[in-house]
Amino acid sequence: MQGAESGVREIRVSSWMALQDALYEGSWRPGIGRHRSPNAFRGVGDATLDLGTTLGRLGARGVALEGHILRNFRKYARRSEVPGDSIWNWLAVAQHHGLPTRLLDWTYSPLVALHFATESLDHFDRDGVVYLVDYTRTNAALPAELHAMLREEGSDTFTADMLERAASTLRQFDRLAPTPFLVFLEPPSLDERIVNQFALFSLLSDPALSLDDWLEAHPGAARRIVVPAALKWEVRDKLDQGNITERVLFPGLDGLSRWLTRYYTPRGDALTPAAPPEPEPQSDGAPPGTRAAEGAGAPRGEITGT
Repeated sequence: MQGAESGVREIRVSSWMALQDALYEGSWRPGIGRHRSPNAFRGVGDATLDLGTTLGRLGARGVALEGHILRNFRKYARRSEVPGDSIWNWLAVAQHHGLPTRLLDWTYSPLVALHFATESLDHFDRDGVVYLVDYTRTNAALPAELHAMLREEGSDTFTADMLERAASTLRQFDRLAPTPFLVFLEPPSLDERIVNQFALFSLLSDPALSLDDWLEAHPGAARRIVVPAALKWEVRDKLDQGNITERVLFPGLDGLSRWLTRYYTPRGDALTPAAPPEPEPQSDGAPPGTRAAEGAGAPRGEITGT
């Protein structure tokens, strides 16, 4: 439910089907006869966390050092890591590799967002949340130059090349309008991870401003769907069955290891807010195509105790 004073509508679901309905609400486009959601999605394992950026979490002094942080990243990074010398490509690469930036990670995929809301077993004792921001609504607050660019390109989000035409530096970008505005940037396909996560970033023209506060001041632009702790196991298992896993979203051995570690972690009492389902004697819980050795959970073909 939505609080009377809140500009962000909150929806609390109690079932998988209700969750799917809430995620895809408003996606039908009668003009083209297709389902095309206008939302960016972000999943968070703890519903009490805010939409703070890594740069913002450094505090006011850290925000003031944004230019220095990025300048040194550009100085020491290999040029081959970045497609072109655009500040927007550098920002995307920096965010991708963990540098504190004003960018915030989002995805076009509601199921990818659900993955991030349920990836950490340490958070299964608390509610998660999926944020939805309608970028067709946030675009209404863009400065005229950027709004005209989207209309000319027939797009709702920006590429690095588009932003480069409007502003080649962050300072120029911040000065495009007297009041803060929100932009969604689709990064270049730097690697499989960005592609598989269907990634995009948000950035505000004021790095010191909280996105939570900006959205509160723009009613109707955002929703948050609370995923109760009691529903997380069902959501997680169904995402795994649908192949929305670390193995796919983080290609490579690190993602594979993260997936297998989580997949084979027993469901402990401390992280069990809901009653477990009835046991299924013919299923050992192993990924499709594998069979656990007796009492061990080992994949098919492996012998335990050696």
